[in-house]
Amino acid sequence: MVGRFRKITRLLGFDIAPFPGAAGHWSRIVELLDRHEVDCVFDVGANTGQYARALRANGYAGPIISFEPLSIAQAELDRHAAGDPDWTIAPRTAVGAESGDIAINVSAESDMSSILPLDAIAHERLASTRMTGSESVPVTTVSAAVGEHANDAARIFLKSDTQGYETQVLDGIGDAWERIAGLQLELSLQPVYEGQPDHLMLVQRLAARGFRPHLVVPGYWSRHYGRMLEYDAVFFPD
Repeated sequence: MVGRFRKITRLLGFDIAPFPGAAGHWSRIVELLDRHEVDCVFDVGANTGQYARALRANGYAGPIISFEPLSIAQAELDRHAAGDPDWTIAPRTAVGAESGDIAINVSAESDMSSILPLDAIAHERLASTRMTGSESVPVTTVSAAVGEHANDAARIFLKSDTQGYETQVLDGIGDAWERIAGLQLELSLQPVYEGQPDHLMLVQRLAARGFRPHLVVPGYWSRHYGRMLEYDAVFFPD
């Protein structure tokens, strides 16, 4: 959700659109990164690099590690990161609970692609997000990625925009939790993927680890559902 700036209009037949005014949160995110002394950002589900570019535009100058599973998006991501020595693009990979390989469902809108399939209602109502194919992709974990890309980082901020796969991303943190200073998750008010967790489940899971919401970013409104589908929450310890 965050970092995606599609122009979706009814005239084009699209269903979901960013909540008005939602772009004004970037400076607050960067302020939080500074306040909590974040020394590395993990950009999981980077798509073409919108999130990292927004952080840079709002003053974050520290290391960013981006992870993206789609081949088409990865090529664009590499292009955007060229010339930024502190922005590392990991080899094409998904991030999940354990290392291996998995198939990702490719959507006509690349930032709606997911390892999880659309549920029956979303398949009917969100025509523009329907899957057009699949790709096989390797899977890494946050724990493994820390060891490979950020061994010197002590205070990592983990952003996960993985279209319903946030539970698996958290499951893969393992022994790296002590190095996670904060998180940003896309949370679902109306699940659209099979097996996608409700937002309260993830909020409660992070609360059990001492993380509380410090910023909430409104997400996409669907005219077909007649409600907001998702939002982002930024978590830090109290």
